[in-house]
Amino acid sequence: MKKFISCCLVVMCIISVSTMAFAQDKWGNMIIECAKVFEEMTQMPEKGIPSNLVKDCYAIAIFPNTIEAGFVFGGQYAQGVIICKDKKAGSWSAPAVFNLKGGSFGWQIGGQAADNILLIMSERGLDGLMKSKFKLGADASISAGPLGRDAAAATDAQLKGGILSYSRSRGAFIGLKLDGSVIRYNKGANKDVYGQDLTANDILIKKTVQPSTSSDRLMKALQKY
Repeated sequence: MKKFISCCLVVMCIISVSTMAFAQDKWGNMIIECAKVFEEMTQMPEKGIPSNLVKDCYAIAIFPNTIEAGFVFGGQYAQGVIICKDKKAGSWSAPAVFNLKGGSFGWQIGGQAADNILLIMSERGLDGLMKSKFKLGADASISAGPLGRDAAAATDAQLKGGILSYSRSRGAFIGLKLDGSVIRYNKGANKDVYGQDLTANDILIKKTVQPSTSSDRLMKALQKY
């Protein structure tokens, strides 16, 4: 009987470790995908996200493979990360995992997958991300961001504050509408990544954890700004 119990405990430990490893790989791969999306959408010649906006924003949200589908009723869903900048030090926080969900009503049919980057250009928008539920367009204004490296156009957009939205599908910017979508902190995912219970404020503002190994590519891309 003792041997049987011992075997069961060993099996349970193996399953537990395997489950944790699978979860870490899942979120690690997602963070790497966020890095790829950021690199591609900021490096598109003449049509990329203006570098000075990235440099001057308070935070960046990256949601790869946002699924949008509908038939009369529509919806959006994605998992991604948000990274905050320390304006004084010029450094970036570790990435925190968030979910993006939205719904719509009206004549619509079909579906698509798009990559989304949101530049949070105001302190109000940054404060809103610390809430358990942050609604785009209500808690902070959201508008389509300017493309290319035109400093004047970028500066005009920046002065409006709020959130600048960039959406891409198959290499082209498409202006996916995100008004009314909700961004929520994914506590379980962040526990898988960092091994402890953390709030969005812990990761993004207090910087109580260091970026994970899977974040290396993203952090290097951000350091260019």
